[in-house]
Amino acid sequence: MNLADALALPFFQRAVLAGLAIAIMSGVLGVFVVQRRLSFLGDGLAHAAFGGMGIGAFVIVTTGLIGSSVALLKHPLWIALPFSVMAALAIAALRKRTRLSSDTAIGVAFAVSVALGVMFFSLIPPDVNLGLSVMDLLFGSILGVRQSDLIVILAVAAVAVLALLAGWGRLAYATFDDELARGDGVRTEALELALFLVAAVVIAVSATVVGIVLMAAYLVIPAAGARLVARTLAQMTALSVLIGVASTLVGLGLSFYLDVPSGATIVLTQAVMFVPAAVFGARR
Repeated sequence: MNLADALALPFFQRAVLAGLAIAIMSGVLGVFVVQRRLSFLGDGLAHAAFGGMGIGAFVIVTTGLIGSSVALLKHPLWIALPFSVMAALAIAALRKRTRLSSDTAIGVAFAVSVALGVMFFSLIPPDVNLGLSVMDLLFGSILGVRQSDLIVILAVAAVAVLALLAGWGRLAYATFDDELARGDGVRTEALELALFLVAAVVIAVSATVVGIVLMAAYLVIPAAGARLVARTLAQMTALSVLIGVASTLVGLGLSFYLDVPSGATIVLTQAVMFVPAAVFGARR
């Protein structure tokens, strides 16, 4: 089977659409994550999603929802999403109300979430079929995207990108000069909280496809590469999305021909694209 034949298959089409949607919203979001030096946030919220998935899977099994006819109710994502949002709120509160730095606050949420995920997954009987595995959650299974998953991803991508673009100017202003932005009446704290909440939703949804471990790289590498060569934030945003989209398409193609995991191949493709950006950026 060649790649053209694979593209005619519904599961591969869903993988391409889901990958492109994640690349676009991660590309736009990643610009502000990188510029604000919050790269660890992606890792922390991805692992918060893992904790939420563990709790969700346990609740589904113990309440009998695994036999529900409603597809969403059978997916741990419906608990992982609010759990990730709560983790984002907790990180923001720790940064604001204590003397802890961002990486320390994120590290606390990271550790607690992983512990919760491991504990609740261990409480599920091994013979229960959840329709997803812990390995898929950790390392991704983009070729296994279901129709219901794709609908959720596309909906979240549309809302997240529109929200980020709507606040792009104020976010850019606050990112480059927070004090001056506050002086001009920009509610910088509210903007940062909104950014955290958008990141929580995007990461929770995307992590089920590209994996908990790889999601942070998906969020950071395209934006980091774009930052090295772009002269303006607008250029950085466009390049970040372009790198994400290109690496998704190339990575999926390579994973098909090489018969290797798609999520890892996409991230490694991003890393390969990052190298010339780093070399070119250093020479500039």
